[in-house]
Amino acid sequence: MGILWLIIVTLIGGTVIGLLGRAVAPGDRDKIPFWLTVGCGIVGMIVGSYLYWALFGDNNGRFDGHAASATNATNGIDWVRHLWQVGVAAVTVMIAATVTGRSSS
Repeated sequence: MGILWLIIVTLIGGTVIGLLGRAVAPGDRDKIPFWLTVGCGIVGMIVGSYLYWALFGDNNGRFDGHAASATNATNGIDWVRHLWQVGVAAVTVMIAATVTGRSSS
């Protein structure tokens, strides 16, 4: 059942992060397909989490009985990590719109 939850969380999180990334990306990026938005969100989730961890999360101490990790770097909700995820998703949305040629000028 663990892999099923991983897939569900990745798809739901990728959808949310991708839509937020598409909303904050500059320009008219609404013409990329939904599946590509979800893909950009999944990339944003993974790359954003590890970028945040590499830059800021490595110096966090132990909490809740475990050491900080890239997927759980603080006690509670990692709001700053989620902002990094949305930022990376916005960049991937801009790249995807450019590569697919679907942005309107």
